[in-house]
Amino acid sequence: MKDHVRRGQRARAAGQWTEAHAAYKAAFEAADPATSTERERAELAGELGLCEVALHKHRDAAEHLARSLELREALPEALRRRFEAGLREAAKHVATLIFAVDPPDAEVLVDGKRIGRTARTYTLFLEPGQHMVRGRAPGCQDALHTLRAVADAEHEFTMPLPCAATSSAKEASSAKEAASTTPISVRTLPAPRAQAPSPWASWPGTLRITGIAVTTGALLGGGIFMVRASKLDGDLSERRDGLTRGATPSSSMCWQAPQDSPCADLVRLRDARNLSAGVGTGLVIAGGVIGALTAASFFTDFSFLGRTPTQGRVHLAPVATGRETGVSIEGQW
Repeated sequence: MKDHVRRGQRARAAGQWTEAHAAYKAAFEAADPATSTERERAELAGELGLCEVALHKHRDAAEHLARSLELREALPEALRRRFEAGLREAAKHVATLIFAVDPPDAEVLVDGKRIGRTARTYTLFLEPGQHMVRGRAPGCQDALHTLRAVADAEHEFTMPLPCAATSSAKEASSAKEAASTTPISVRTLPAPRAQAPSPWASWPGTLRITGIAVTTGALLGGGIFMVRASKLDGDLSERRDGLTRGATPSSSMCWQAPQDSPCADLVRLRDARNLSAGVGTGLVIAGGVIGALTAASFFTDFSFLGRTPTQGRVHLAPVATGRETGVSIEGQW
């Protein structure tokens, strides 16, 4: 083992990563738990992982560096930092899979390959793309989980294996035994039906609140302008009566008068009254239209504009990774 390590150190110093990888791999495989220490095994796994990072074997690098850091307490601080930096670099190019299996002694296969250890919780590293995880145990139904792994992302799930009761009758046990031949897909279990969204939820609710506020403001403003127009009309009538008192009334006696005449105030009052009446009428009409649209929105279904696909539909989403570009199609059949 030490000969392999010395050969790996020389190759690494010379920048010969392929030779260094071969030497450290031979040393890692030759390490015997009975004759080597935890620090030696942790260093070998970490150095092998760093060689794999340099050779762009990111999945293997992440596996070996993670295994090395499981014994981080036995590593010197400088080595631990190197291995942690290498793991961060490798994790950018692979997907991290964290899942729990029940019962914990179940056999786990990833893409048909058996994982060489048993545990309640697994942390694995996968290349980006489609993968299948299968769990099986004697007396239990198989569990199947499919996923599309994304680089630099974590995927978490649980995978229970339904097992037959030990104290069941012969008929029940035979029925369960027959059922155990059919895998149960975790992804195809029916999802609970979501509650109906509130009429105030999401962006339609925001528009409804805005519509109510605008309607109230428009009607209030229109009323104020119309009250002002009514007051100006009263003032206009009072002044006009004062000017025409004792004279023969004429519809054009003031409107055709020059600007510096006493009738100029009447002209200004008339224009102000007409402007206030026009603005008030426009605000009332606009408020009524917006109010009608807001009321109609409560009877309109906006689910067809939502991002979440409704039950029974097929959802298409673009997917892009460092190695491939395509479309992910999801649905229920």
